[in-house]
Amino acid sequence: MRRWLSNAKPYLLLLAVQFGSAGMFIFAMDAMRKGMSHYVFTVYRNVIAFLTLSPFAFLLERKVRPKMTVRIFSEIMALAFFEIILDQCFALLGMKFTSASFLSAVMNSAPSVTFLMAVLLKLEHMKMKEATCKAKVIGTIVTFGGTLLMALYKGPALSVMGSSTKPENVNNPTGNHWLIGTCFLLIGCAGFSAFYILQVITLRKYPAEMSLATWVCFVGALQSSIVAFFAEHHHPHAWSIGWDTRFFAPAYAGIVSSGVQYYIQGVVIKTMGPVIVTAFNPLRMIIITTLACIVLSEKLYLGSIIGAVVVVLGLYLVVWGKSKECQQGIIMTPSPANDNSPEDQRQLPVTAPRNDSNDNKA
Repeated sequence: MRRWLSNAKPYLLLLAVQFGSAGMFIFAMDAMRKGMSHYVFTVYRNVIAFLTLSPFAFLLERKVRPKMTVRIFSEIMALAFFEIILDQCFALLGMKFTSASFLSAVMNSAPSVTFLMAVLLKLEHMKMKEATCKAKVIGTIVTFGGTLLMALYKGPALSVMGSSTKPENVNNPTGNHWLIGTCFLLIGCAGFSAFYILQVITLRKYPAEMSLATWVCFVGALQSSIVAFFAEHHHPHAWSIGWDTRFFAPAYAGIVSSGVQYYIQGVVIKTMGPVIVTAFNPLRMIIITTLACIVLSEKLYLGSIIGAVVVVLGLYLVVWGKSKECQQGIIMTPSPANDNSPEDQRQLPVTAPRNDSNDNKA
């Protein structure tokens, strides 16, 4: 029994991460339904994440933390913009126009978006004669096809236990709102992918993972505060919180999605690599969809189910291609002096991922 638990530990930890990340989206959606601004939610979340991570970063990495330079700080500002402003803000905005279950399905396309951006930035080289490259290209096309299907085809609402049959305001959107929400979610995916690519580059110059996550949360809190100030300057009451999910949701997101999830994903990536973390993301979609129908009484549409299945198939083609490259020792991203350790590939789950993937998100 002890041996089985030891072998199953990484998978059990990833299972816990997916449940924790799913809970963040459910709590966030409930808080926004009660009137909490998604801009303010993002500010509070990152302030709490900074306060949670900073003591551990200061104590555990004081001997390995390199000196801060202007270039590194500029990259941290860019990381905060990609992750906090583009990813978190637009993902929550897209969720307001659609639903929590729809968000979880669309965000599965993040690995494919990352691959596409890496190709455009010439960080990955296309070798179409190899099966692994073909799998990633086909998987990316399939993933975007599934996302497009979900955006353009809603289909009939399905009757699920606990789901509402009554019209809802923002969560029963018109076709235009559904399409706009999908665009916002894709912007969030692009922000997360840009964050993932840039963080690999930054970690080579600043190899203190927890300190980097702390800096990103701190700078992101400042940036999101400026955005929230201008977005909500006519609604000062938007900054108030109540003793319900409007308080619990950002606290949960900051501590669990940006604190505990960071540690767990870091442990698993050290032993098993980043691919296995990505492979667990569809499980979060199933958990969120189930909880959203039961807890939030969200409607589930046939188009979302079909599109989600297509997205997951595309995701696993991309993951399969990348895992085979790792097994074959193919290094697609050029790096100086063979500086390509597991730490360089680590995904900091500062998001909700959001994976929190990682995530390895919130």
